[in-house]
Amino acid sequence: MQDRRDDGTSPFADELERLLRKRGLSWRRLSDLIGYTPSWLSKIKHGAPPSAELARKCDQVLEADGQLIALAAATGGPVRLAQLPAAAATFVGREAELYALSGILSYEGEPGTPQMVAIDGPPGAGKTALALRVAHSVADQYSDGQLYVDLRGYSPDGQPRVVDEVLEEFLTALGVQMEVIPAGLEARAKLYRSVLADRRVLVVLDNAADSQQLEPLLPGSSGCGVVVTSRKRLGGLAVQGDRRMTLGPMAEEESTTLLCKVIGKERADAEPEAVRALASRCGHLPLALRIAAERVATHPHHSVSLLVEELATEEQRLEALATDDSVAVKTVFSWSYRDLPADAARMFRLIGLHSGSHIRTGAAAALAGQPLVRARRVLDRLTGVHLLEGLGNDRYRMHDLLRVYAAEQAAEEESDEERLIALRRMVDWYLRNTYAANHALAPQRHDPVLDSSAFKVDVSEFDYESALAWCEFEMTNIASATRTAVEIGENVAAWQLPAGSFNYLHLRKRWTAWVASHEVGVLGARRAGDRYGEAWVLNNLAVAYRELRRTDEAKECFMQARALRTEVGDRVGQAWSLTGIGFIGFDQSRFDAAALHFGEALDIFREVGDRHGEGIALANVGDAYRCLSDYDRAVDALEQALALFRDIEDSYGECYTLVKLGETYSELARQADALDCFQRALDTRRELGDRWGVGETLHKRGLVLFDSGQADLALESLREAFSIFDELGDPRAADVRDLLTKNA
Repeated sequence: MQDRRDDGTSPFADELERLLRKRGLSWRRLSDLIGYTPSWLSKIKHGAPPSAELARKCDQVLEADGQLIALAAATGGPVRLAQLPAAAATFVGREAELYALSGILSYEGEPGTPQMVAIDGPPGAGKTALALRVAHSVADQYSDGQLYVDLRGYSPDGQPRVVDEVLEEFLTALGVQMEVIPAGLEARAKLYRSVLADRRVLVVLDNAADSQQLEPLLPGSSGCGVVVTSRKRLGGLAVQGDRRMTLGPMAEEESTTLLCKVIGKERADAEPEAVRALASRCGHLPLALRIAAERVATHPHHSVSLLVEELATEEQRLEALATDDSVAVKTVFSWSYRDLPADAARMFRLIGLHSGSHIRTGAAAALAGQPLVRARRVLDRLTGVHLLEGLGNDRYRMHDLLRVYAAEQAAEEESDEERLIALRRMVDWYLRNTYAANHALAPQRHDPVLDSSAFKVDVSEFDYESALAWCEFEMTNIASATRTAVEIGENVAAWQLPAGSFNYLHLRKRWTAWVASHEVGVLGARRAGDRYGEAWVLNNLAVAYRELRRTDEAKECFMQARALRTEVGDRVGQAWSLTGIGFIGFDQSRFDAAALHFGEALDIFREVGDRHGEGIALANVGDAYRCLSDYDRAVDALEQALALFRDIEDSYGECYTLVKLGETYSELARQADALDCFQRALDTRRELGDRWGVGETLHKRGLVLFDSGQADLALESLREAFSIFDELGDPRAADVRDLLTKNA
């Protein structure tokens, strides 16, 4: 890591100085451009650590492509990465491969190119085990640590890791604050390469699907090393021939050594022929050998010969698969599986029905219909015999081959009804926890009412931070559960899951997940004939379309939702759809029509006693009056809304109204009152972690600051607003960029 130097300067200050000279700018001019005082920049010039905000602004103004953000992260503190999973304790053999790969990674690459090795081979050949052993052997030569990711290139659900999400995880691990990580794959890849430019980091990219998935994750620094594993030879990678390695079955001597290490030298020496036969039955594949060895070790009073005979009988019982290697692997899986107690065997095969990237204890308990404590004991037992891998934080992962085998056993041993009930319990667990987490994120919002559960599933108690973390980890699993719900005919849950995720999706602006999940939700609602649910999901989808400025699609969805809600008598829903249609009127500058729709929504909210909805409608009515220059009625409606939100202690609604009141005061030339409203909204929205809300407030405040002659502060506010909108992939970023360009 880089620190303050003896002469008082820092790498950040040096690079900033270089960029200023290159562009012919002075430090005072930089002060004007980024909205920081010259005295504050003087501290940075002489080695004070920059804030993430200051680094981001300098990077944007000087077009540094993330280099200054990277240096700010590097000077932020001595963060050393250590993401490598533990290497297999029973790793043996592969000495020639280990020696060759470790030797390559011990040296720097050519300028601008990381030192890279690639390992390919069939499933079960030990690619990951070798990669981790190699990585651990050279880890001390990479002074800034290691990054690791399982790219799930061949996961049974066909859902490999999304690369821009992996980049976000890597960047945060490297010390880059979330608020400065940009949206979009290309921008994140540029920042990632910048952060690694002057670091020695070893990057392990495990289980890659193809070269396209890997390319954005490759550093551009000769000081970095990269280890790639994949089931196929990745021709698109710029890796020289001696840096590619294809793994097949182990040599016989290596196989027997691995077995001896687990079952003990005394037993192995007593029956050497039986040990060799066992290795042969395993096809000399490390995955099969480790599981078989654990099976033998747990039966110390049985001869190895007897256990080999059992394995031979098992092999005869099984149908042959496509290749000899897969026959061996499936045979060993079966042999070990048959030795499990009934509850562990059932848990194992039911986990095969779960298609997500990992599984929490709660989801596994739901699948098996077990209490949480008992489920955790069973999962730990499966981990102990290498049929499951513990990830920490109450999460587990199953090898792709084991998952396929487990699903086959579920199909053979569980009736159709039993499998269906297990999946229904799992979907219900995701549904209940999704609602609990999203309620903690935005308790003021009205959610669809869930019927009481037909099952007894564990539901966590969330605060804001734990809810956000849970949603971040589980969003891909929620999407998988939504697809599963449609597949098994749980069509009501299929629309309720995305609807219940709305608060998280809206907060984090996960556009792709938002639109895709709600499109599945519409399908589920229609299959269920659930007009209420269809309207709800269509309305949420319309909100996404509107924020993406797909106005025609948004209007069509709002109109459909309103018609459906009128048909089923959902008065609250009608009011929210009318609100959405009013917003479309705003977007089209039809303020009279917008005021009418907002007024109709207000009447309904008052009729049904929905005070949050009433406050939102009052604020919207006031905003429409502002646009119609009817300022007395605008201020009256907005002050009513503000009083209502304070009365019900709704901080979100209060901020929503303060911004609109600030705009109204601005048009009345009451700039001080306007700025006071914006500051109060900004403070609260920062406390709430409402990134989009902070961006909106900064944008509005920047405009008023310009009008009041405070250009420097206006530019500072607008630049931060741009950063947030750009980070979230919000189209408003383009508007703010235009403002900044005009006023540069």
